[in-house]
Amino acid sequence: MKKFLLSLFAVALMLPARADEGMWVPMLIGKNYDEMQRLGLKLSKDDLYSINHASLKDAIVQFAGGCTAEVISDNGLLLTNHHCGYDAIAGLSTVEKNYLDNGFWAHNMSEELPAPGVTVIFLQKMEDVTDEVMKAVGNAKGEEYNKKFAEISKKIEDRETGKDKYTVANVKEYFNGNQILLLVYKRYVDVRLVGTPPKSLGKFGGDTDNWMWPRHTSDFSMFRIYAGKDNMPAPYAATNVPYKPKKFLPVSIKGEHEGDYAMIYGYPGRTNRYEVSYGVDLSIRDVNPSIVSIRDLRLSIMRKHMAEDKTIYLKLTSLYARIANYWKYFIGQTEQLKRLNVVEKKKKQEEKFTQWASENNYDAGLMDRYEKIYAEYTPYAKHAVYYGECFRSSAVARLGSSLEPLRKWLEKKDNNQDSLKKYITALKTGRRAIMKEFDYGTEKDMMAQMTKMYYDEVPKPQLPDIYQKVIFKKFGKYNSDKTYEDYTAYVFNNTFLIDSVKFNAFCDAPSVEKIDKDAAAEYAMSYVDNFTKNYLPKVEAFSNQKKELSKEYIKGLMEMKQGKLFYPDANSTMRITYGKVLSYDPQDAVHYNYFTTLDGLMAKYKPGSDEFDVPQQLIDLYKKKDYGRYADEDGTLHTCFITNNDITGGNSGSPVINANGELIGAAFDGNWEAMSGDIAFDKKYKRTIVCDVRYILFLIDKMGHAKNLIKEMDIRE
Repeated sequence: MKKFLLSLFAVALMLPARADEGMWVPMLIGKNYDEMQRLGLKLSKDDLYSINHASLKDAIVQFAGGCTAEVISDNGLLLTNHHCGYDAIAGLSTVEKNYLDNGFWAHNMSEELPAPGVTVIFLQKMEDVTDEVMKAVGNAKGEEYNKKFAEISKKIEDRETGKDKYTVANVKEYFNGNQILLLVYKRYVDVRLVGTPPKSLGKFGGDTDNWMWPRHTSDFSMFRIYAGKDNMPAPYAATNVPYKPKKFLPVSIKGEHEGDYAMIYGYPGRTNRYEVSYGVDLSIRDVNPSIVSIRDLRLSIMRKHMAEDKTIYLKLTSLYARIANYWKYFIGQTEQLKRLNVVEKKKKQEEKFTQWASENNYDAGLMDRYEKIYAEYTPYAKHAVYYGECFRSSAVARLGSSLEPLRKWLEKKDNNQDSLKKYITALKTGRRAIMKEFDYGTEKDMMAQMTKMYYDEVPKPQLPDIYQKVIFKKFGKYNSDKTYEDYTAYVFNNTFLIDSVKFNAFCDAPSVEKIDKDAAAEYAMSYVDNFTKNYLPKVEAFSNQKKELSKEYIKGLMEMKQGKLFYPDANSTMRITYGKVLSYDPQDAVHYNYFTTLDGLMAKYKPGSDEFDVPQQLIDLYKKKDYGRYADEDGTLHTCFITNNDITGGNSGSPVINANGELIGAAFDGNWEAMSGDIAFDKKYKRTIVCDVRYILFLIDKMGHAKNLIKEMDIRE
């Protein structure tokens, strides 16, 4: 088995690779080395990845669980995106000390602000555990496979972590389960805010410019890792010291040119490049439009309340940004999947696969089985989206749902107090997280409008019974806004979940009776019971069947495409991509240069605009052309540039590194013309949008006056 799998890797990774496409596994990046050298790389294989001595991987961290950051000094200084630090920055802000809107710079380490909840992990090693996992799961399929995979994964992970709470181990599937790797990390938990530009610059362009090029956003923020005096992870303490990294990235301000080598390390979240035509078609027709509609309504509700009160704005702004980012993403993805005719292209590929399979004694009926499971699942796909995106968008719905595990335990009449304590602790932890972003007025509107939307859009035979048994029976007609508003008012007035005193009283003496009398619990349980009993089994059956087919499909493709490019989908583990700085032509007679300048930013400037206003200090610097050593050789200040590197969500904050291993920018976005990239990579249009490190340093130095940070870095001219 292992010999066969290694032969698949040889097929996938020893071939001539197109430089722009591919998210490569670090421990196997040596297979790509010749191509990387041809493009201009000056580093050795061991400089890229090694477990025996310091390498570039040791300067890269997964930041806050969903982004990437890089170490840029020997004192643990981190650079990531502004939108990656947004939660922490907003959480540290108040109306009186509004770091989000006004920016913040620590001019010495004593001024740095602890960022509760922010952690980083360093990759220590990767190891192939395919044989061990395959032996344990045997021929199991579906839920049995999932159970056995979880059991052996935990065994392997526990073996690695032992009693060290700062060592993190993850067993991950690659090539849709054809290869299994163990990844071991070291987690640091004392992370502090060092600096951020004001939101007007960190989010310059707002939703309008999001996913667009040309771009002028200074999407960066800075943090620092702290450790115990032994340089090992430790909880926050005033006596902790800056972390001493194995490796940090030097910073180049030489500037970049068209065709220059560019390399990106990071933690891309998820891609689905090997999705079949049936899945793409379902996304275009049902899934994506549903997500967009729901999020559009959520955002409009939040905007209304955020505009009325600055305190509400600070409480909700991070959540709003997260929702808005992928609201626009799904709009763009749908548009580009259609424009690039991806469904038809996938069908042609599948026809070729079926022909190859029939000629090579493989599974020629694989695509027929795909068609069958999608046909069976399609009637429920929209409901699954509305359950996750619409029903659960209401905080009251999530609070009510959180009572379900406790209720089931209470029904058993188990008197084990340790078990009860675990359920209550989980309930309190979940509520605490939800209430951080809870605004009473916003949530009343959210529940009312989402309840109506759910009824209007989900097929009527699939709806929960709360509508007929309670809402329409007691509060009015299905098509009246007042019906849902009155019902929501009733729920808010008859629940212990949103009142801390009543909630704590319940936790002190919980009972099934109290839960059943609670209006929010009644509301949420109706949806939860309906979905988990009637539709979740269909969703899970589809997911399991698709997983099995995908594993077989990938295995077949790797055999079929010997001599062709192949790499695993992104799965939130470290990857390396390489390519070059490159302009592009988005449409007929239109050319996009590879960089933008402060001149272009000022051309977009609109005083008082939520999206295009800028601080007076920047205007003054611009008028003086006071760019210092950060100006380009053409005399302008470059703000952003683009490369043809292959990235996706999770790569936010990733370092863009030149041929000498020096930092030249922070990746923060993709471009509109290639929004299909998570499903279908397009070589012609795909670009990564990068904040030029010279613009970053300019803002730190000239606006933030944080020369302490400039001196701390290894800046190379």
